[in-house]
Amino acid sequence: MSRERIVIVGAGFAGYQAARTLSRRVRDAAEIVLLNPTDYFLYLPLLPQVAAGILEPRRVTVSLPGTLPRVRLVLGEAHHVDLESRRVSYTGPEGERGELTYDRLVLAVGSVNKLLPIPGVAEYAHGFRGLPEALYLRDHVTRQIELAATADDPRECAARSTFVVVGAGYTGTEVAAQGKLFTDALVRKQRAWKQGRRPRWLLLDIAPRVLPELDRRLSHTADRVLRARGVEVRTGTSVKEAGRTGITLDDGEFVETHSLVWCVGVRPDPLVSEVGLPVERGRLLVDPQLNVPGHPEVFACGDAAAVPDLTRPGQFTPMTAQHAGRQGKVAGRNVAASLGYGERETYKHNDLGFVVDLGGVKAAANPLGVPLSGPLAGAVTRGYHLAAMPGNRVRVAADWMLDAILPRQAVQLGLVRSWTVPLESSSPELARVPGAPGKE
Repeated sequence: MSRERIVIVGAGFAGYQAARTLSRRVRDAAEIVLLNPTDYFLYLPLLPQVAAGILEPRRVTVSLPGTLPRVRLVLGEAHHVDLESRRVSYTGPEGERGELTYDRLVLAVGSVNKLLPIPGVAEYAHGFRGLPEALYLRDHVTRQIELAATADDPRECAARSTFVVVGAGYTGTEVAAQGKLFTDALVRKQRAWKQGRRPRWLLLDIAPRVLPELDRRLSHTADRVLRARGVEVRTGTSVKEAGRTGITLDDGEFVETHSLVWCVGVRPDPLVSEVGLPVERGRLLVDPQLNVPGHPEVFACGDAAAVPDLTRPGQFTPMTAQHAGRQGKVAGRNVAASLGYGERETYKHNDLGFVVDLGGVKAAANPLGVPLSGPLAGAVTRGYHLAAMPGNRVRVAADWMLDAILPRQAVQLGLVRSWTVPLESSSPELARVPGAPGKE
């Protein structure tokens, strides 16, 4: 007698937790297949620390085969879901085409960089959604400081040591905060650096404050730390046009720079809209049990799903890692329940608070609604990340200790070039290489 097959598409916070929950609930009674472009789960909240040279790249990746022993991993990128025949078509890492049939399907494909119709942005900006982009940014920032140190023209030096981050949300704020500390450390090692000059970081957002989606007290703490560190925070400001030598702001000011980091937010993976089911702003509509109406065999969770927020009637849960991870667990339990293992659950979750790592001993946090700042917030923030990570805790803690007592290693690895990490990509977790197969 053949076993039921459960196919999970995507191994982000939602997909990983769904796979882990299912493997514990049904064990070997069903075949669990996880389709993902990489063989690791990426812990996105610590990605800014990779870009700043604090953590080595493998520290924020958790092996899927190593931590999900009862789950069969299939490397590939889904490009089509046929609901009638219950098949998922995908492209493998070497261009091979494949199909997976399913009895239950969990769509947890996550999100990609959010694009805006601003001239030049797609050509000259880089996002921050995957490991290749973080590695590129670390190399790029290091290279710009090294080139600025030896530039004879003061104007070129200023342009190369100017870094612009667009989007003062969770990611953009951390990138700017960590980046400023990183470039200050790089400058101290450059003997040729001109005295009196400091790297310039700008954080832009059209919103009236940084971290507009979070509590105002967190926003105030982050703003204060950034400004004290020397980051130019420009709220109510956006980019009008981007070019090879700089950007034009919407107030007409031209900023000469070779570095534009795009952190304006995310949008659901385009695969979701192509399934042919009702969506809400690109997210697949589901019921409170994460089931797709009319398709009892299909579930969706994380950034790919528009999940009703039962704590705020009439709204959908925001696209955060906290919601994605918890939705993944509920989806796993409900899929197991549909096979006769356990009872179905309804997704309802009140935010337990947020943490924002601002680099060094600085952070902003509000665990259980209690506002914290300074070293205490820093300790809470790092403790939260260690508890939330499904692996590599000792290695991450070791890197933090080494960073506290040793100077950072500032070298260019040259492994990721700018053209391999375009802003407009449906797969930010993969670097684009010559001759790489494309999707249909």
